[in-house]
Amino acid sequence: MSSMALSPDVARRLRLRAQGLVPRGGLSPVEVVRRMVALQGQDLPSVLRAVAVRSRTGTTLDDVRAAFDAGELVRGWTQRGTLFATTPRDLAALMSLTAERVRRTSRKLRADEGLSDDVVRRAAAVAREALADGAVSRATLTDLWRQEGVPTDGQRGYHLVSLLALDGVLHWGPFAGTQQLIVAARADTPPGEPVDELRRIARAYVATRGPATADDLAWWLGLPKTPVRQAVADVLGARVPATAPVAAHGAVLHEVEVDGTRMLVTGDALREATGEQAKDAAGVTLVPGFDEIVLGYQDRGLVASPEAMRTVVPFTNGVFRPAVLLDGRLIGTWRRAPKKGESPFELIAGVRARDREAVERAVAAWEHG
Repeated sequence: MSSMALSPDVARRLRLRAQGLVPRGGLSPVEVVRRMVALQGQDLPSVLRAVAVRSRTGTTLDDVRAAFDAGELVRGWTQRGTLFATTPRDLAALMSLTAERVRRTSRKLRADEGLSDDVVRRAAAVAREALADGAVSRATLTDLWRQEGVPTDGQRGYHLVSLLALDGVLHWGPFAGTQQLIVAARADTPPGEPVDELRRIARAYVATRGPATADDLAWWLGLPKTPVRQAVADVLGARVPATAPVAAHGAVLHEVEVDGTRMLVTGDALREATGEQAKDAAGVTLVPGFDEIVLGYQDRGLVASPEAMRTVVPFTNGVFRPAVLLDGRLIGTWRRAPKKGESPFELIAGVRARDREAVERAVAAWEHG
């Protein structure tokens, strides 16, 4: 049986809706993150804003920080050696799938930095003792390591934090002002069987980022394509058992075709694709840097042309600027606080005057600091 064909315009609108960007729903910050499993989080201010823009109207950055303070949200090196914001339950689930692979890829770095197994063990012992009394700053933990003769010069302190996170010792948690503190990893969130977790996360990824491919998911997780493709095949067209937890994302997955590429969507998205709302342009959407709507896919061609991507990532340092989308298509970047005399946005050539005016209004209305 052939797959339904979707136009790129409809596919982009479905992505905006799946991502929780258009329209904004009534979810709390914790519900947003639980639904999406994890959001790119190496830039802390950006991920706080990414959660806020997907949360119910009126949500502030302080509301998002409060979820971290309550222990309902955390930040850890869950995949690809990169920081993500997630929940404690999904931190454990993701780490059960990805941590060993990241450890293997970091062995050369550990050797080059002189971080032997003995050094890491001593660092872990100091960290466990320090964190037994509560959260500490990275600077405090680094000072304690120095006092115990653990090398922290250069980038060694940062690498030790990330290595101990991979080992399940610690993660980023509550805030002291705008600074995020380190806490001991919780022991009350054991993951399920890896194959079950991978299937659950596959459903969640498609439900919150589709249309997308299995290879997009494999890249996002930093896992080999073969087991990810198998997990997707296992759940394609299958309903979630009635006994499954809510976090299993009870969406039935289907294949569609977008410009000759087979992609995955949920049954709900498939119904939306044939409804009147799929015909309505979404207008201007602003997102912070490193946002999942841009960065959450291996193949970004549906959303961004090469020219548009060069505005968002103008250098080779991997820094993704805040993005402007028009009906789900990336058309440039924007700034929250431009210098005097500078435009608050930079758009690709060919954007109509009325759309530029809409971008200007959207930037002026931005409410997330």
